[in-house]
Amino acid sequence: MLSPAAILRLPYDRTLTLAGIEYAKKSLHYTYNRMHLSEAARLRKIVAGVAVELAFRRWLDANGVAYDLLGATGFTEKDRYDLRLGGRRCDLKSFLLSNRAKISALRRDPAWLLDAAAVPEDQFESHALSENDFYLFGFLAGLETRQSDDLKKAIATGQDVYLLHTPTEAHWLGQRRWRSLGRLALKANTRRPIEVEVGGQSEKREALVERLRLEPRTRVETRREFFSLLYLHVPRLPGGAVGVSSPALGETRLIAPPEWMNIWVYGMEIYLAGWLTKAEFRARGRRLPAGASVKQYPRTQTANRAVLVKDLRPIEELARLVKNSEWGRK
Repeated sequence: MLSPAAILRLPYDRTLTLAGIEYAKKSLHYTYNRMHLSEAARLRKIVAGVAVELAFRRWLDANGVAYDLLGATGFTEKDRYDLRLGGRRCDLKSFLLSNRAKISALRRDPAWLLDAAAVPEDQFESHALSENDFYLFGFLAGLETRQSDDLKKAIATGQDVYLLHTPTEAHWLGQRRWRSLGRLALKANTRRPIEVEVGGQSEKREALVERLRLEPRTRVETRREFFSLLYLHVPRLPGGAVGVSSPALGETRLIAPPEWMNIWVYGMEIYLAGWLTKAEFRARGRRLPAGASVKQYPRTQTANRAVLVKDLRPIEELARLVKNSEWGRK
């Protein structure tokens, strides 16, 4: 049985959130919405997942544990795996805990985690991982601004925010037909100038980012043609609508102030709980139907296979196996 002392507690800093944001804002429209979350919730989930992975990589580096990232791909493609250690692929499963009472209980005593865990069944049944590859479970204790009042409080108290707007229509995303949207034109109905980051793709589907300064009610064009518009980012909440026009589509999108999402995750601490090979998870796991209650969530959105954290293997054991090359001799 896994002991609470075997759960790794890793520090959190804002660079973890920033790394997650850089990936999330480009990849949102290329990730499968398995849990049927809102755009804002999906973005923050991606941010949390990247943050946990980066924290784990920092721990591996600090402890001299070798790994590779050869499974990583471009933002438009699904990663083949998160990490590879000792020749085995690692699928890192992360959970964002944003309930204040649960965060307090966890930070007071990591034993709170011992009866929490879940893995999406559709991924479990896929062939992305072999039976000797493994799952690793991480939990991020952090807050979100889910409601407009939460965002107002964050702004009023000077906390970090990252405001994003993402189109959902296929013709803006280049999903219906891959063609130029033209040089995008932006205009802000505001009293003060505002900086806008425009993110999308070039003709070769490469990431394309431009940063524009919009004077009040003054039209500004991007320097290059965009073939997709993935997101717009502003550093503060605009005092009026921001418009973006595509000459090729003959269409203008108007973004009202309430339509900007804050995807900043206010992380406090990361907990790396444990790991199991896929074969071990198959043997120990029990089926959890959609809608079932688990400790970290009031209800699951999809069918899962679940193993309690207390039945996982400790991370320190994983590090020892990799460093001593014990897997390679099996």
